Amino acid sequence: DVQLQASGGGLVQAGGSLNLSCITSGLNFDDYAIAWFRQAPGKEREGISCVSKRYDTPYLIESVRGRFTISLDNAKNTVYLHMAILKPEDTAVYYCAAYYCQYVATILPEDEYEYWGQGTQVTVSS
Repeated sequence: DVQLQASGGGLVQAGGSLNLSCITSGLNFDDYAIAWFRQAPGKEREGISCVSKRYDTPYLIESVRGRFTISLDNAKNTVYLHMAILKPEDTAVYYCAAYYCQYVATILPEDEYEYWGQGTQVTVSS
């Protein structure tokens, strides 16, 4: 039974930082890429970052590049999203998701992802 468990959200002031974790279980970590999505109130969910163990080439969208970092802990089958210099516009529910990946990880349409974790709320106050 595959599970993805996202955690680490919270309330933080603008300029602060948070670390999100996506703990995976039942998944062959070697064969899957893990992505982080977020959905802000009234907006569509967007993919913001992804990485795979196989190639370990992280990808981040431009709006978070330089502020967010994605990393892997292969021993723990866990993917982290370190978020710094947070802005109110980063307020959203953050999700992690997995897809079978044999190439460098990239953000795909949502229906390409086989597994999703529950969301974790990130709120950035101004």
